[in-house]
Amino acid sequence: MSDATFEDGAEKPLRLKALDADDLGILSGLVQDAVFPASEVKWDRKGRRFAVLLNRFRWEDAPKAEARSRDYERVQSVLMIEDVIRVQTQGVDPKDAEMVLSVLTVVFHAAEDGAGFVELTLAGDGAIRVEVEALEVVLKDVTRPYVAPSRAKPDHPE
Repeated sequence: MSDATFEDGAEKPLRLKALDADDLGILSGLVQDAVFPASEVKWDRKGRRFAVLLNRFRWEDAPKAEARSRDYERVQSVLMIEDVIRVQTQGVDPKDAEMVLSVLTVVFHAAEDGAGFVELTLAGDGAIRVEVEALEVVLKDVTRPYVAPSRAKPDHPE
């Protein structure tokens, strides 16, 4: 066990908002390889909000973990999409509590007047398409980080 350092005290939970495709690209990188049970996908039609509770790999912490030879971390985060008009899924059964999904990418496909759809591409040919009136996506960490159960960094061979 090592002593705490000044930089350890500076770490805070992520709370980021994407209002354009470039911002969403940053969020997409942070949620890549996040895993979640299908039962954690929620759409509040009346509130026009779509949310997923993710177990996010902490990509932003991976270099520190490697430098200090400590375990990689995950954190529970909410990915929330506002101004939702419609949600469509492929290969996702929200009633199947045993189904575990993994995020590959999150992208925005713009239509006219700022509308469009946010597409979450999932491993294994799954996808979630969220039609929005305007792009507003929030990523918020909601728990303290914990040791990644696999203790491994996700690998993406070319």
